[in-house]
Amino acid sequence: MSAARRLVGGRGATLALAAALPLAFLGVFFAWPVATLVARGFVTDGALDLTGFADVFARPRTWRIIGLTLLQASSATVLAVALGVPGAYVLFRCRFRGRAAVRAFVTVPFVLPTVVVGVAFRALLADGGPLGGLHLDGTLAAIVLAFVFFNYAVVVRTVGGLWEHLDPRAEQAARALGASPARAFVEVPLPSLTPAIASAAALVFLFCSTAFGTVLILGGLRFGTIETEIWIQTTQFLDLRAASVLSVVQLVVVAVVLALAGGARGRRDRALRLAATEGAAHPLRLGRGHGADTAAAAVTAVVVALLALPLVTLVVRSLRTPSGWGIDHYVALGTTGGRNALSVTVWTAAANSLRTALAATVLAVVVGGLVAFVVSRRPRSRVGRRTVSVLDAVFMLPLGVSAVTVGFGFLITLDRPLGIPVDLRTSGLLVPIAQAVVAVPVVVRTVLPVLRAIDPRLREAAATLGAGPARVLAAVDMPIAARALGLAVGFAFAVSLGEFGATSFLARPDAATLPVVIYRLIGRPGAQNYGMALAASVVLAVITAGIMAVAERLRGSADGSEF
Repeated sequence: MSAARRLVGGRGATLALAAALPLAFLGVFFAWPVATLVARGFVTDGALDLTGFADVFARPRTWRIIGLTLLQASSATVLAVALGVPGAYVLFRCRFRGRAAVRAFVTVPFVLPTVVVGVAFRALLADGGPLGGLHLDGTLAAIVLAFVFFNYAVVVRTVGGLWEHLDPRAEQAARALGASPARAFVEVPLPSLTPAIASAAALVFLFCSTAFGTVLILGGLRFGTIETEIWIQTTQFLDLRAASVLSVVQLVVVAVVLALAGGARGRRDRALRLAATEGAAHPLRLGRGHGADTAAAAVTAVVVALLALPLVTLVVRSLRTPSGWGIDHYVALGTTGGRNALSVTVWTAAANSLRTALAATVLAVVVGGLVAFVVSRRPRSRVGRRTVSVLDAVFMLPLGVSAVTVGFGFLITLDRPLGIPVDLRTSGLLVPIAQAVVAVPVVVRTVLPVLRAIDPRLREAAATLGAGPARVLAAVDMPIAARALGLAVGFAFAVSLGEFGATSFLARPDAATLPVVIYRLIGRPGAQNYGMALAASVVLAVITAGIMAVAERLRGSADGSEF
């Protein structure tokens, strides 16, 4: 048998085996719970009943919620792209001292738990806060600003990852022929950057339209979204039919956005392969004669300062006590709060968070790594390529489906999974599994672009020399993808650490995680509980930022990953 045939045969078996585990995992722990929950809304006495759609859509509340979701997500997306593109230029196209530190800093908000972001913005905008005079607390503008704070890094890193590889000579030639900086930008790099901008915009819209913790803390019932409405209908009104209809609406929105993002992502990846120029960055030039660099640097400096403001405010307010300045709120983290607001201390909750995040990370990296390996391949047959495209889209669904839906689906399906007499709902494994489901798409999107950028001729050459599929994977793919995999570990751990939507459903009171504890402290009256919530948010932010700082050191300089 020739080396090429051995490669094709071995590759087919390896891909089938590699796809089986993630499909089984997501089938049991994602598709089944979500489908069961959705089906409960449309099945009455064993018969299909679609009257729930008419009932839910006849409510003015439903249209108000859908409108608010689209308005908040659209506004935040436009603002994040407008501010993020100059940031991508400064941080990826220009060189200056401290650039790596600024890059790492702008990533911190993206990996912060949503509960921490909500608490930080309330501390910033509430009466007595640095921006309390603007009276934005509890408004739609506060939610939009928090979304931009959270997603600015998505635009910067997605667009900048492509921009730093574009050949600068075409733009320099346009300038030499008399084009203004604006015209040269519009006619040369902008068309190449459009796929990356579209991909970033789709991701930001997706993250904003499915946000939960931030909206719940900053908007409450007044500015609820589809995600929070599913939670309210499920936990407060016990209206599963309404929750199911809203879950379907969200699935449709997510599917459309993922389709658009997938198309844009494909064009971005092709552009990235075509633009393989290294060292395209130039020194940052400021002052007269360098208006474009100066304007972009000014916008980026203002944005970076605004990104720091909520975090600084959070730290400062956590040190403010009724009797002055001190660490009283941090000392109180060893208690259960005023009037025993909690079942466990904050430090116990922190230990719970670290344990569950570690288990979730292991699961997410194994499953996500296998998914990235499968969908990074480029089959020669048309059927094979379509199969890979479908798998890519399917594995991304957890990115946009409500974590609340996933968590509640767990509760109604995992009492006897697959007929096995084991009630997983009482098991400590359920929380890390739910967090892993949420983290898998992040792992895939971090590793996949790197695997796709590997020249397939390298694998073919290794096979020709007699290496089997496992040896090709170990000798060709792993050394190149190792750095991206390290970054994926950091992202998976950070996402798991801050996960709130599903965990709030599943965590037992005696095994509460940090985000759950922070939300409970905010909801309890008393200055002590609020101060503890601020201090606990700082602890969670520091842990998350520390993990990402380590992960950032593992990132290569030109990995092309999306995060």
